Amino acid sequence: MYKYSELRPRLFTDEGQKMFLAIRDNTHHLLKLAGAVRMQEAMKASGSGSTWDMLACVDRMVELGELREITEADTPGQHRVFVSARHDA
Repeated sequence: MYKYSELRPRLFTDEGQKMFLAIRDNTHHLLKLAGAVRMQEAMKASGSGSTWDMLACVDRMVELGELREITEADTPGQHRVFVSARHDA
């Protein structure tokens, strides 16, 4: 089962940072194009890796205040939708 708190430390490894930055860059690009991004499309930038690690990258962006989730709590992970949490975006 996915638990962000358990996966979070992996984001601070060299590989985790590479994955995070790829997903972050892709997510910001998609937000500029459409104004919202679904988890499934945000994760496509990472190439390969654990799906749970990819989910954690997006959840880290929420934690950092870059994204705000707009879907209901029971939405499957890959279908979660996010918008920018920044007021200047």
